[in-house]
Amino acid sequence: MHVPDGFINAPVSAAAGVVAAGAVAVSLRGARRELDERTAPLAGLVAAFIFAVQMLNFPVAAGTSGHLLGGALAAILVGPCTGVLCVSVVLLMQGVLFADGGLTALGVNITDMAITTTVVAYLVFRGLVKVLPRKRRSITVASFVAALLSVPAAAVVFTLIYAIGGTTDVSIGKVATAMVGVHVLIGIGEAVITALTVGAVVAVRPDLVYGARGLHRPLKLRVAGELVDAPDAAPVAARGSHRKVWISGLVTSLVLAGFVSFYASADPDGLEKVAHDKGIDKKTEKHASDGSPLAGYGVKDVGDARLSGGLAGVIGVGVTVVAGSGIFWVLRRRRTADTSPSQITETV
Repeated sequence: MHVPDGFINAPVSAAAGVVAAGAVAVSLRGARRELDERTAPLAGLVAAFIFAVQMLNFPVAAGTSGHLLGGALAAILVGPCTGVLCVSVVLLMQGVLFADGGLTALGVNITDMAITTTVVAYLVFRGLVKVLPRKRRSITVASFVAALLSVPAAAVVFTLIYAIGGTTDVSIGKVATAMVGVHVLIGIGEAVITALTVGAVVAVRPDLVYGARGLHRPLKLRVAGELVDAPDAAPVAARGSHRKVWISGLVTSLVLAGFVSFYASADPDGLEKVAHDKGIDKKTEKHASDGSPLAGYGVKDVGDARLSGGLAGVIGVGVTVVAGSGIFWVLRRRRTADTSPSQITETV
């Protein structure tokens, strides 16, 4: 759903840029409450993982493909504010380095792909976990539904933006029907990827999953006749596996972007297909980063397509994890001596 330059006129693109900048500013403040020294590295990894999986287009209908948007995954793993920043970092890297998503349309893309998907997914997720049983399986189920709904929600928002600032005269009703229809199918793929990823992390390190905080009530001890929270020993015992989780996630991202991406569907994604069929793409402009050595997810002057794409994917994952980790490490909340995980855990 990366919107290229020329789809949306300048005034609406500028307005979307203001909305995106405001949301990013709010998210920067909110991320300070969500991140700590354990979860900041995970947030950078989540951004890199989203970048990698977005390279894996999967077929959804005749001549159409889709890929992960990632807002739901990021919001559930690291929190909604941090999630907005994760997807925004990915969109920035894709636009600047890979000529994917217009630079003048960056505000539109952040509003649509980062803000809309993250907010919708997290609201649905929080609503579901409040009514579902307090079990790990409920986190996975809620993740599936939240991700499924977030994608057509983004399609609706794009249609609204296009209705206001589209550069071609097309039937908005037909665009809306086509966009929502194909992105419901893409949402199924998004839901499967999100649920599997969240479920895998919850099974290994539930303490690192933002959406699973408060899943288990803290153990109470009676001291001098009063009930007090027992020291939270689980994270301490699991510290040795924290690095293993991060390394495993990074290796997985590198393999997906550097090798598996070669086998991704070559069909146009949902927006590209609808834009071509409905004539939205008539005024598409040349990308400002079209001359980038990584434009089109290939390394310039590398003749072998498999090697070129694989190198580009590895470089993209590396740049994204470094940029994301740097931002989130600066934003992290430093723990004080009297702050325990149980004291900062929110209740599901």
